[in-house]
Amino acid sequence: MYYRRKIMLGLLEVFEGKLNKTDFQKLLMLLAKHQEKPSYEFVPYKFGCFSFQSYADMRTMMKYEQIVEEKTESESFWVKNDTTNYYSILKKKDQLLLDYLKRKFKDFSTEDLIKYTYRKYPYYAINSTIAEKILTKDELQKVQALKPSNKVKALYTIGYEGISQENYLNRLIQNNIKVLCDVRKNPLSMKYGFSKNQLLKACNGLGIEYIHVPEVGIPSDKRKKLDTQKDYDKLFKEYNNNLSQEKPLEGIEKIKKLLKSNNRIAITCFEANIHQCHRKHLAINMLQESEEYKIIHI
Repeated sequence: MYYRRKIMLGLLEVFEGKLNKTDFQKLLMLLAKHQEKPSYEFVPYKFGCFSFQSYADMRTMMKYEQIVEEKTESESFWVKNDTTNYYSILKKKDQLLLDYLKRKFKDFSTEDLIKYTYRKYPYYAINSTIAEKILTKDELQKVQALKPSNKVKALYTIGYEGISQENYLNRLIQNNIKVLCDVRKNPLSMKYGFSKNQLLKACNGLGIEYIHVPEVGIPSDKRKKLDTQKDYDKLFKEYNNNLSQEKPLEGIEKIKKLLKSNNRIAITCFEANIHQCHRKHLAINMLQESEEYKIIHI
């Protein structure tokens, strides 16, 4: 079992084996913020901090009956079902952190815990639908000050290789991206969070529009045997030649319209190295006759 899942089971243990889902996310984030290497990363979601990976892990542990989900009319809970004592096998530093969380927050209500995390880490409240109800004017101003305000007209490019879904989404948020254009031919990924439906759902929950534009992608069979930069350069030379064909042109026009109406959009694919991804060449092709927009790789 992944160590990070043992952390979550240990968290449930010290809180008598049961936490409502909102409290669980807040406590897990507070734990991660004190770890040298955080078990999970978080994004500013509708009710504050949220980790997509932790939620996926919990759903997996449900399948193995390590936890169960309980629901009432107003709340949903995670309940530890596994009888193993995971706290005892955690690293000493993580045991101490769990002990600290129990001492400090055992008597906090859900609202108290939300307020505490919003005040301590206001960035995670920027998309909250309840911040205005529970924070003071001064506290809300601190939250508002952290909302991205970059208005530079730009076409951004981003790859997800080597980073978590949360890290990826935070880059979009912090650069004030309005629309994410997925330029993969086949938007499927073995990596959690980056297949089409997963990315669509995550983006929509953060106020970012997701659009798939397969017309400008590269077929997977063309991406085989890419061992050197020369191999990539040969592929992209062929790709650039093909961008003048009917289907790719339709995709390019679709992205151009989104850029014109939103001023700040991103095109995305897999590779971290921009020199080994077609999104670089697509961006250059799109803006070769325009000086209005910058190209920024993030």
